[in-house]
Amino acid sequence: MSSSASQNTSSPMLGLSSAVTEAESFKLGAGPAEARRTWMIACGATGGVAAAAVAIPFLGSMAPSEKARSAGAPVEVDIGDIPVGGVKIVEWRGKPVWIVRRTPEMLESLAKADGQLADPGSNRTDYPTPDYAKNQHRSIKPEFLVAVGICTHLGCSPVSAFTTGAASGIAPDWPGGFFCPCHGSTFDMAGRVYANKPAPDNLEVPRHMFLTDASILIGKDEQGEA
Repeated sequence: MSSSASQNTSSPMLGLSSAVTEAESFKLGAGPAEARRTWMIACGATGGVAAAAVAIPFLGSMAPSEKARSAGAPVEVDIGDIPVGGVKIVEWRGKPVWIVRRTPEMLESLAKADGQLADPGSNRTDYPTPDYAKNQHRSIKPEFLVAVGICTHLGCSPVSAFTTGAASGIAPDWPGGFFCPCHGSTFDMAGRVYANKPAPDNLEVPRHMFLTDASILIGKDEQGEA
């Protein structure tokens, strides 16, 4: 973790280019209902206490127009400005989508987690994973994870928990990943849920494809739109 990342301050992701720390919820839900949004914000407040407080660089972007979002149109995202170990958050169909640029250490942790996961191969069908993401890193390119930031249990908003070990506040041997403070579900750095947790499935990987080395399209791939 770089010193500049650890000096980031926490702020709610409610506007353009706002930054959040790993101890904060993404505060965006899967539906437009105000009650759902209020519930997820409450979960995020809990996460501020439960998760470790070491800052991770996050980049928020709400560039697509309101009309495009409401129609569920695919969203083109510039990923060239995401630092290694950082995350960009964009909105697609009212959902927060995380684009995580993983470090070599984050990728190395995935093999070690296989035996502790509920669905390491992403074979369950309730949240179907595209074939090109049915691999250990759950992505087209190992470095970049694209996942919907909504817990598969009750739709809460997980928080990042990239700090490893006891400093994470989760477990002495925590390898880094994501934590849902509402009911305690944990996910590895590929969004795969650990066994015996409330969340029944891995985090959703939306259809997406690379347009260039520095841009992706969320909501559409070579087979068509989601």
